[in-house]
Amino acid sequence: MLVAVLRHEFMKPEIIVQDPVLVPVIKKNDKLARIIIAVLSIIVFAAVVILSRVTVNVNLGFDAHLFATFNAVVNTMVSVLLLGGLWMIKQKNFELHKRIMLAAIVLSALFLISYICHHLFAGDTKFGGVGVIRTVYFIILITHIFLAAVILPFILYTAYRALTGEFSRHKKIARITWPIWFYVSVTGVIVYLMISPYY
Repeated sequence: MLVAVLRHEFMKPEIIVQDPVLVPVIKKNDKLARIIIAVLSIIVFAAVVILSRVTVNVNLGFDAHLFATFNAVVNTMVSVLLLGGLWMIKQKNFELHKRIMLAAIVLSALFLISYICHHLFAGDTKFGGVGVIRTVYFIILITHIFLAAVILPFILYTAYRALTGEFSRHKKIARITWPIWFYVSVTGVIVYLMISPYY
């Protein structure tokens, strides 16, 4: 009898408690994901290009360049969140990493709306610096614009791999996405600081 009880207890199948953070949040569908990410990226890129060339002259009741200040604050927050997200994943705090990175995505979307509003209502501002500082400004600006234009599909695809629970693939693409995203957010603040005296 005792042997039967012991055999029953020790031969039970092992119950594996899976971390709820590491459980897939959405069902994997690479084909649909590629289509959604491509369409969304094209729409956002087209909207930024087209709307940044249009200026709407309306009285907002405040200085339209406040959008630029808001953008710099948001970019600063995104930069801090990206550093925090990196730190949390190195500490294996997956739950906090997930929350931080989702917050960075939400803030980046908010930045995009404010960025379009700034260009729509304030128009373009010419950089007034001369000499070396002008060269430095345009190097930072050009690299910032180019990388900002290509980062969105990387961000979405990295998030998709995490949400489908494909963490090895998520980690692999995140090694490309994170430094580009961080560079874009930091240089966004630098560009603002350099151009804001000429508003």
